[in-house]
Amino acid sequence: MIMISLQSGSNGNCSYLEAGGVKLLFDAGISGKQAIRRLKMRGRDIRQCDALIISHDHADHSRSAGVFHRMFDLPVYMTASAHARLDGRLGRLTNVHHFDPGDRLRFGDVDVETVPTPHDVLDAVAFVVHEGPKRLGILTDLGHPFDGLGSLLSRLDGVCLESNYDPEMLRTGPYPPALKARIRGPGGHLSNVEAAKLLAEHASDRLRWVALAHLSEHNNTPQLALATHRRFVGNDLSIRTLSRYEAGPILEV
Repeated sequence: MIMISLQSGSNGNCSYLEAGGVKLLFDAGISGKQAIRRLKMRGRDIRQCDALIISHDHADHSRSAGVFHRMFDLPVYMTASAHARLDGRLGRLTNVHHFDPGDRLRFGDVDVETVPTPHDVLDAVAFVVHEGPKRLGILTDLGHPFDGLGSLLSRLDGVCLESNYDPEMLRTGPYPPALKARIRGPGGHLSNVEAAKLLAEHASDRLRWVALAHLSEHNNTPQLALATHRRFVGNDLSIRTLSRYEAGPILEV
């Protein structure tokens, strides 16, 4: 099983996953041209993907879902509530499949577990992809360290984990008070410290790598995110950050 982050951040999110002959895209927050080019740089053809799965309707995860659907002939999977809120913004969609948070989606020999999150939009989900005994998590827009998140982490072989902000940078940064409260509130995002504590407390020996995702442009830096995680987790675990501007490496479990 491999994963390639095509972009991760509030400016747009999109991930490619390949397992058991199945090729899936998660979220569509970048342009079709960017997606084509970035996957081609990693030796993949986006037109061979089997489906697009949307985590929630915020624009940085969904804005190009209609373009991906029409340009690449991809069926789109999303919750009915997300579809209703996006209606009219994505253009004509002719092949849409609805799921409920908590459902498992089956693609060949691959299962996609949809994990309900307390992010501040109705029916937001994260994902755990299963291929046989292997499990890979795409865990962003988590709200807060909710019940069951640690247990879920303990069963993963690889994870893209939200590490959105540094608390001090957020406190002293340029955002208005209401936005700061939203980010650090129960429906916002995980901080570096919250993500690092989760890993320190729950990561098992089976976890091969961590890719820190959805880093804030104004309230975090890759160096600070990595340093925070090293402080809590140590140096034995492979940890990297995902870019807001380009494709990441091929990550394998």
